[in-house]
Amino acid sequence: MHNMERKLHARDIDQRTRHPFAWGFDHLDAATRGSEFGAERPLEALRELNRRVQRGGDWFFRPGAIGAAEFELSPGADGGEWLRYPSGIVTPYPENNLVQARYYRAGRGDRAVIVSPQWNADPQSHIALCRLLNRLGISALRLSLPYHDGRRPPELKRADYMISANIGRTIQAVRQAVMDIRRAADWLESQGVAQIGVIGSSIGSCVSWLAFIHDARLEAGVFNMVSSWFGDVVWRAITTSHVRAALEPHLTATEVREAWQSISPSGHVDRLAVVRRRARLISARYDLTFLPDLTAIFVGDVERQGVPAETRYLPCGHYTIGRTPFKYLDAWHIVSFFQREWSGPR
Repeated sequence: MHNMERKLHARDIDQRTRHPFAWGFDHLDAATRGSEFGAERPLEALRELNRRVQRGGDWFFRPGAIGAAEFELSPGADGGEWLRYPSGIVTPYPENNLVQARYYRAGRGDRAVIVSPQWNADPQSHIALCRLLNRLGISALRLSLPYHDGRRPPELKRADYMISANIGRTIQAVRQAVMDIRRAADWLESQGVAQIGVIGSSIGSCVSWLAFIHDARLEAGVFNMVSSWFGDVVWRAITTSHVRAALEPHLTATEVREAWQSISPSGHVDRLAVVRRRARLISARYDLTFLPDLTAIFVGDVERQGVPAETRYLPCGHYTIGRTPFKYLDAWHIVSFFQREWSGPR
């Protein structure tokens, strides 16, 4: 299985661009950046940011309110509808500042799931899952992550700005994705959707989890491939070996973990004591990206804090989970969770 993972990873290795290291404070707004430390102590400035977020991080992931008129709904070509709205963060890339999502209505439209795909997902990724949820009477809103699909700046071939050796831009992108999910929940709520859930895969799982634990309206979630520390994943995963190569001359593994603590699921473990909404965690036993020991840290955090979550382990890896037969088993675990949780009377 590990050999298959490495072969699948190697297919597009020549397309992976090694962007240069940067602290990236210019990508963080003044409230986030703080003023306690100057450019001479950037790591300490990030540590202070982490401390402020951990003391009460809702401000960090909460988007400002926008009017109903700023949500634009239009017909789509595949039976869905396009939903577009301003992102909660304004970046230097105009394309990235407009959230793009596809909405697939089903049933009475009072139950919906916000779907966040994996890093570098193609535009059709997770559409089949949305349609499968529709067959159960559950609507699905498939988001495009920052720097993906129509949000990708023209100079990029891949969604490299989502995760790169630019520390601040990566923080901004993950924070932006969480805010995008929460604004999607605003819109669904305005449409009369009574039950809102989330599904996320890989980096989509990370941002969906951060939204889930900060927004009580998200009443159920499936987190497809989970991990604990964002920096450890980037440092050790085969998927991000090119990012590590850019980081390594400047930071140690421990410093990378510290720098990205604010966007790490395990960096917010104290919030879990009040999270009593149901979740399903899915992990791949032979994952060379979300390594099993890092997943075990996250699962242990969840169990110790009493979150009503259940864990399912699949006999595959991060890439092979998208191949037959594992993709069907994965889809069954995702869909069966919502079928069970939302099987009661409406």
